[in-house]
Amino acid sequence: MFKKILIANRGEIALRVLRACREMGIASVAVHSTADTDAMHVRLADESVCIGPALARDSYLNMPAIISAALVTGAEAIHPGYGFLSENAKFAEMVEAHGLVFIGPTAEHIRMMGDKITAKTTMAELGVPLVPGSPGELSSLEEAHEVAERIKFPVLIKAAAGGGGRGMKVARSKEELDSAWREARAEALAAFGNNAVYMEKYLDKPRHIELQILADNYGDVVHIGERDCSLQRRHQKVLEEAGSPAITAEARDALGKTATDALKKFGYRNAGTLEFLYQDGQFAFIEMNTRLQVEHPVSEMISGLDLVREQIRIAAGEKLGYTQADIQFSGHAIECRITAEDPETFTPSPGKVDMFHVPGGLGVRVDSALYAGYRVPPHYDSLIAKLVAYGRDRDEAIARMSRALREFVITGVKTTIPLHQKILANPEFQKGDYTIHWLERFVSQG
Repeated sequence: MFKKILIANRGEIALRVLRACREMGIASVAVHSTADTDAMHVRLADESVCIGPALARDSYLNMPAIISAALVTGAEAIHPGYGFLSENAKFAEMVEAHGLVFIGPTAEHIRMMGDKITAKTTMAELGVPLVPGSPGELSSLEEAHEVAERIKFPVLIKAAAGGGGRGMKVARSKEELDSAWREARAEALAAFGNNAVYMEKYLDKPRHIELQILADNYGDVVHIGERDCSLQRRHQKVLEEAGSPAITAEARDALGKTATDALKKFGYRNAGTLEFLYQDGQFAFIEMNTRLQVEHPVSEMISGLDLVREQIRIAAGEKLGYTQADIQFSGHAIECRITAEDPETFTPSPGKVDMFHVPGGLGVRVDSALYAGYRVPPHYDSLIAKLVAYGRDRDEAIARMSRALREFVITGVKTTIPLHQKILANPEFQKGDYTIHWLERFVSQG
């Protein structure tokens, strides 16, 4: 097992990895920008190294600085968390080239799954069902019209190298396709430096279902159940739950077998998440995230597994040590992403936190790096806390989350706590009756 791990991230996820390290008896090294000198992960780590100025490109995306920090402090491995360099194949290669261990999949698998077209082609070859669409990158507007004619409108133009909803445009008719094509390519080029796009059938009422998997270096692969991530605004997840209120145990088992069989053939290792659209009883693969997910706590709550600990164990060369039959799911968990944003306009709200009081009680978990007096910087993602509630069933989880949201106090910055309170109180949400389009309509209605 490793003696020292460098955590190449910040905020709540850096603190999450640090906690796993401490419980495993592993020393931790925090890296930070000048804007994060007083951050909680820096305060609690065994060692810390400043790697650059506030802007992410000069610090948390500065690969040579992070590698140097690991070598100088004698770290043996690097955990990338999520975001930043977590799905950067070049970084994974650099880590390994310097005799360090990258706590994640191989650079080859990161690269393959990072290209959405390659990911879909690969998964199709491995027997995973896809959304109808173009077989690969669209070479021209003429080809886009041909594919749209075949799969029928509405269609979705998507960036091949993208994520987070950027480079995605819907065309509901021939007349809209030309502008959707131009706008998606321009947005993809600006965001990712790559204007390659492909097409999928636009589904009108799908759920966004993802499957958490773990794979060791010896061919053993298990899944940790599904998460329903359908509550999204502008393709950004807002609330997640495990399991999905729309999925039966039989459907979960079938999806899990398809996914784990595919990843065994693929030779995948470490943690990963396969994302699907689910409509009319059918699953269709859309992409794979080759890293830990923001919403991993809900899977931990229903399985009892520490996913970060498992990542570290796998990277250290240990076997999973359990089979799919050993993983038992119990109860229901919900996660609310609390961001430093205006709950109505979603304008970012950086600034000093005056009061910070977290809820407690049975079945309540808060992952956050905030504290009273901390100044939320304007340079990074606005996520400041993840509130997780667990119950013996979904109704109990909703009741606990509703209670916990009322107890959660953050002043000095605006937060999305009021939005989550409205969602939890909505009868349609309480019945589990929602799709990926539901939240946009809910927000627009005020």
